[in-house]
Amino acid sequence: MTAIRVVAFGGGHGLSASLRALRRCAPELDLDLTAVVTVGDDGGSSGRLRAERGGLPPGDLRQALVALAGDHPATKRSAGLFQHRFGAVPTSTIEDRAAAGGLTGHAVGNLVLCGLMELLGDPVAALEHAGAMLGTVGRVLPMSCEPVGIEARVRGVDPGRPAEVSIVSGQHQVAVTTGRVESLRLNPEAPAACPEALAAIGTADWLLFGPGSWYTSVLPHLLVPELAAAIAASPARRLVTLNLAAEKETFGLSVADHLAELRWYLPKLRVDCVLGDVKAVGDPAPVERAAESLGARLILAPVAVNDGTPCHDSAALAAALVPVLGAAR
Repeated sequence: MTAIRVVAFGGGHGLSASLRALRRCAPELDLDLTAVVTVGDDGGSSGRLRAERGGLPPGDLRQALVALAGDHPATKRSAGLFQHRFGAVPTSTIEDRAAAGGLTGHAVGNLVLCGLMELLGDPVAALEHAGAMLGTVGRVLPMSCEPVGIEARVRGVDPGRPAEVSIVSGQHQVAVTTGRVESLRLNPEAPAACPEALAAIGTADWLLFGPGSWYTSVLPHLLVPELAAAIAASPARRLVTLNLAAEKETFGLSVADHLAELRWYLPKLRVDCVLGDVKAVGDPAPVERAAESLGARLILAPVAVNDGTPCHDSAALAAALVPVLGAAR
């Protein structure tokens, strides 16, 4: 039987949660996995490397690789190494502190990916090599082979001027903004899509969006013209997994509003299924209406961890995904 080809879009912790759940579908479904990752990160270790070395910010790419890492003890150890982050080193002099600060805060995997991209001169080849190091079950691709900036028009950044609209630049600043995001754009506005990502979309059986930070991880894919066109034209079925809680960047958006934003940025988008957590969705009626406006049916399942934190449980999410992805057309 032919494997079910799944392309998952996103970045950061949300995409990692989705990929870990997809990995857990393996006993029941044969999945051919491709992760397409945003490349707008400009904070933390990724932001420092991007500013100092140029090239793609590696952090979200690293997290996707680790989520797909193989189960062999050696590859698990390598995945742990990729996630290891250098801490501050106790020092006694100003000179010592300056010398020790270079690695502080960097994840080892970020440095490895940065080195591979410089060595090979091709982000896709670098990710394939890193995937071989980690024994990844699936492929990780950037949405574009050039880094992008994320800008947003935000109303009410200054609480004293709630009606004023400001331009907030940078993924990190958009993610932590205290106002309401009114519109989003990329810089450059029309970055070239990764050719391998376009090819994966063209042959996919399923395209998956979310969970993740809506404005900085999910929607940016729809702002890359070639990706948006490929997503709209693809014969694949489409699934949207909803978040479990609001984030700063989506302040003021209801669960139904999250779905409306997808339609706003890609009017031609049609969706088959919307998956949400029973408790997080609350009143299902407005979410059902928003799903229906995209052509989708709403599926509710208990997919959150049991400790009350807004995190998806990979086993529970996998259990919800299996009957959806495995259903015949």
